[in-house]
Amino acid sequence: MRVLSKTTQVLAAATILSFGMTGLTFANEELAKMSENTSDWVMQTGDYANHRYSPLDQINKDNVKNLQVKWTFSTGVLRGHEGGPLIIGDVMYLHTPFPNIVYALDLKNDGKILWKYEPKQDPNVIPIMCCDTVNRGVAYAPKSDDHPALILLNQADTNVVAIDATTGKEVWKVKNGENTDGGKGESGTAAPVVVKDKVLIGISGAEFGVQGSLAAFNLKDGSLAWRAYSTGSDKDILVDPEKTTELGKPVGADSSLKSWEGEQWKTGGGTTWGWYSYDPKLNLIYYGTGNPSTWNPVQRPGDNKYAMTIFARDADTGMAKWLYQMTPHDEWDYDGINEMILVDGMDIDGKKRDVLVHFDRNGFAYTMDRATGELLVAEKYDPAVNWASKVDMDPKSKTYGRPLVDPKYSPQNNGEDTNTAGICPAALGTKDQQPAAYSPKTGLFYVPTNHVCMDYEPYKVSYTAGQPYVGSTVSMYPGPNENGAMGNFIAWDAAKGKIVWSKPEQFSVWSGALATAGDVVFYGTLEGYIKAVDLDGNELYKFKTPSGIIGNVTPFERDGKQYIAVLSGVGGWAGIGLAGGLLSPDNAAAWHGAVDQGRAQGDEAQVVGTAGLGAVGGYAALADYTTLGGQLTVFGLPD
Repeated sequence: MRVLSKTTQVLAAATILSFGMTGLTFANEELAKMSENTSDWVMQTGDYANHRYSPLDQINKDNVKNLQVKWTFSTGVLRGHEGGPLIIGDVMYLHTPFPNIVYALDLKNDGKILWKYEPKQDPNVIPIMCCDTVNRGVAYAPKSDDHPALILLNQADTNVVAIDATTGKEVWKVKNGENTDGGKGESGTAAPVVVKDKVLIGISGAEFGVQGSLAAFNLKDGSLAWRAYSTGSDKDILVDPEKTTELGKPVGADSSLKSWEGEQWKTGGGTTWGWYSYDPKLNLIYYGTGNPSTWNPVQRPGDNKYAMTIFARDADTGMAKWLYQMTPHDEWDYDGINEMILVDGMDIDGKKRDVLVHFDRNGFAYTMDRATGELLVAEKYDPAVNWASKVDMDPKSKTYGRPLVDPKYSPQNNGEDTNTAGICPAALGTKDQQPAAYSPKTGLFYVPTNHVCMDYEPYKVSYTAGQPYVGSTVSMYPGPNENGAMGNFIAWDAAKGKIVWSKPEQFSVWSGALATAGDVVFYGTLEGYIKAVDLDGNELYKFKTPSGIIGNVTPFERDGKQYIAVLSGVGGWAGIGLAGGLLSPDNAAAWHGAVDQGRAQGDEAQVVGTAGLGAVGGYAALADYTTLGGQLTVFGLPD
């Protein structure tokens, strides 16, 4: 789920031609090389493997307690600030939520604004962004024979813009959403990723019944190289029925079409607003697709392929090599868009494997062979997860690879207009888009999580283009625990599928984590704290920024000094009550008791408890701790 927010066939000859152009291939190699420069941060997740790890160790477990604010920058925009800055040389590139301003700041001159790009967008896009007006950041493309160095922006209105990284001037602009007047409910929130001579762009809007897709645009001029839909014909979704596999078996002809009733696939969701990774050795792109539309599972019989699916696609053609649907016939809005983290040589039962690790919204963490799609590990990373008992790991079973659903927590089983109570996790998942970090030093993953459950009541809804297509009422509340915590920050062993340690937090941890060679792991909290913990989860440092943190902690180094930067600005799905003006200190106290274990008490409580797709009632207390803001804060050690 996300943002309230036909197909072209790949021309093989053109693909071969573009792949053979050395200047374009060099651009990709240059970006990969740049990501190895520990002083810079050239991709939103640090590198193509999405590690979010910094080899810098000047800030370490012994001196991190001495961190102090070095400088700040106001973005001039309120609402939720996701993602983080890019640092290339002496320039920092910073983005904002809608209207998606991009700044270039001079790091050698006290953050002086070198240029500012402010797109003119129709504000009518705001109401179709379900979970705040967030944007997860810009991408950088090195200079090539065909274009200058570029900053790539994915705007809320689905325009993709290439900006000259030196001058701030627009180089080209292209529309990603297929309905150019926005009447279909499409929007853009995902951070672009540059791979070879292309930029990858996802789409948001499953809550309006859009047909999700991932598109690749040529960096040279913004022309479309390929588009792969999540639902539809084999031609639409770019699969070969005999060569594309799921768990080692060919998917077969029209596998998506056969999993939908009638033409429901045309409004089937499966949006692509998360993160993308890339393996240069295999030339494969990895990403996940979101929830099917509508949220009412009774109205859409079948497995609803390929919503809720991990795809491995050829970077040049978009053709899928393998795929895996994690939550067939999703009944809970468990989007599969969270990042895929790539690790080489992981020891799985005594065998070294190059793997993909994915912490899904559904509460299961998956470890897979990234060349073949073989499922190696699938375990719960929050013990409270109850909608399914386990994932069937027996290759001989008819349900191999599928979650074994508990009928007690199945809205499909309980039927329309029936409230299914106590489902864990809530629709926002055990983890939403906030990216985890992987440390090659420890071999562990450091994961921001939500410890939240929900009540879920589906109802019949009709599709109308441009109108919400949800069909469920949701109430959220803290999961079962002794301290009422709504989040945890955990360390995870992906080879064994085990939690190593878990640190409770009052609210969901909604920021991206950062692991460092200094034996420190950083993350932010919804109240606004940036925190540093050691490798055992012990808190070493915290500082409260002006607003809640849903941005991603970012490292860089200048003139031999290491810095840590983070955007604060509460919002996103968990903070939508504040971001959308639905909460304030004056009314929050009255709303704290409005939801008792997610069951609304009276008409007013029903409105409060279920607003913001269920998040407002669950996070009402957040208004006691923070308010709206938009600021970059940069930390460093004392001079």
